[in-house]
Amino acid sequence: MVAPLSDTPLSPLRTIAVIGLGTMGTGITEVLAKAGREVIGIDISEAQAARSLAAVEASTARAVQRGRITEQERTAVLARVRVSTDLRTAADADLVIEVAPESYEIKQQIFRELDGLVRPETILATGTNALSVTRLAADSARPERVLGLHFFNPAPAMKLVEVVSSVLTAPTAVTAVTNLALDLGKEPVAVGDRPGFVADGLLFGYLNQAAAMYEARYASREDIDAAMRLGCGLPMGPLALLDLIGVDTARTVLEAMYAESHDRLHAPAPILKQLSEAGLTGRKSGRGFYTYDAPNSATVVPDALTPLSGDGAAPGRPVRSVGVAGSGTMASGIAEVFAKAGYDVVLAARSEEKAQTAKARIGKSLSRSVDKGRLTAENAAQILDRITPAGSYDAFADVDLALEAVAEDLEVKQQLFATLDKVCKPGAVLATTTSSLPVVACARATSRPQDVIGMHFFNPAPAMKLVEVVRTVLTADDVHATVREVCGRIKKHAVDCGDRAGFIVNALLFPYLNNAIKMVQEHYASLDDIDAAMKLGGGYPMGPFELLDVVGLDVSLAIEKVLHREFRDPGLAPAPLLEHLVAAGCLGRKTGRGFREYARR
Repeated sequence: MVAPLSDTPLSPLRTIAVIGLGTMGTGITEVLAKAGREVIGIDISEAQAARSLAAVEASTARAVQRGRITEQERTAVLARVRVSTDLRTAADADLVIEVAPESYEIKQQIFRELDGLVRPETILATGTNALSVTRLAADSARPERVLGLHFFNPAPAMKLVEVVSSVLTAPTAVTAVTNLALDLGKEPVAVGDRPGFVADGLLFGYLNQAAAMYEARYASREDIDAAMRLGCGLPMGPLALLDLIGVDTARTVLEAMYAESHDRLHAPAPILKQLSEAGLTGRKSGRGFYTYDAPNSATVVPDALTPLSGDGAAPGRPVRSVGVAGSGTMASGIAEVFAKAGYDVVLAARSEEKAQTAKARIGKSLSRSVDKGRLTAENAAQILDRITPAGSYDAFADVDLALEAVAEDLEVKQQLFATLDKVCKPGAVLATTTSSLPVVACARATSRPQDVIGMHFFNPAPAMKLVEVVRTVLTADDVHATVREVCGRIKKHAVDCGDRAGFIVNALLFPYLNNAIKMVQEHYASLDDIDAAMKLGGGYPMGPFELLDVVGLDVSLAIEKVLHREFRDPGLAPAPLLEHLVAAGCLGRKTGRGFREYARR
């Protein structure tokens, strides 16, 4: 009688078979061989197996040229790799990793054949990111030895590996592959079996919303991608990333996620189906959301949708002086940005004292720049001299652009716009920096709604390059042109969007953050594992819980409520855990406790 796997100590995983030698399978093969494992690469196509081996040879040759490995080490790596088209060559493997196409039929057929070939204690791992590991395991003769081992592309570079257990998986199998991942220099994260696991479970919902936003013609592909790169520090915009992943692959993953969650945020945007069925699957086909100079190329080339430079738009109004209303961090940051660009700035607050305090904050910021060698003391003094503090909005009488950065409260902003309407000269552009409130509601508080527009700066304003330019249905063309020109002069990247909740960045960012909270709420994964997964697997500069604590849980909840109220989608309802933490006064770093605890300053 053979002992069950859960009772059998496993020998080290020395010989590993990789089934499916596409990009991912080839990358995993290279990682394993470099870590001293004997690797058997198997593919049904002899040509593909040969291409895979050639790719490993080329990659290791580049590593030698860059001084990362020696020629002797390269020879040893290549000696540990052999390729085959015969599944029977996996018979002596300690671990089999399949990375075949995302199809239950194909994967189940592989597992059934392996049941009759491999030793009873051999671990079988699926590289799926969309299909149920449990369903694949249940079809195996030994479901306790089946688990998920989800590498990220490109496998040699990406640190994250998700180790996926089903309810049937033996703990010893999980321990064995977790130790292997550590030995490969990877960071394993333990997750349960649901489509997308952690990283893709959060990532694909966000990508799907970006595709839907583009399909609705809310913003151009270039502006959506630039907004998420510059506003969130992401390595790629969502539509460019969909092209890299493959539009068809994304659609498959989302279909699997929707089948389980029935969450409308996971229902694939129709454009994904249209592009897939037209063969426009992204980089691999040479065309997806963007057009590339050749299949499998990363070089984007102009097409019919590429914006034209100098498209003959109406010229803007002249802007020589700027008024900034407010005394907080954002107001002082924006005033600093305009003064650095050579504008005369009136910084007005509800009292002279508050305005002076805001100017003093700018002085400290400029001093830090001098200390770091970014500015000379003379330049800093000139910039500060351009800023005139004022204790009344009457000081805006002669400004060409009046921009408010007061509390994110519609009634407060409307009262301010009514005041600006009275004090600002005819033809002055009136702008709001709101991140979530309707710009048109501010515009209607004036007698000149055609002169009102949104300019959503990101915090900290001097460092962040992005400005979302928000037109209402009433905004005049020359007002829009004015703000675009001003953004260029202050060295900011302007993206155009319409007047709806969240604009581009917050409408895509906060549902992702909310879904991360739901994962913790449902005890699917820990805060640390989710943060690690998104930083290591998605290239995010901060994990979702790090970011939530920085932004403030109260601010995050308010934005979630605005999005839910505007779009009426049940999937956008704020996670109860977020509401409970806010009710308890746990607002993030500013209170010393949010999702994590912080030392009091």
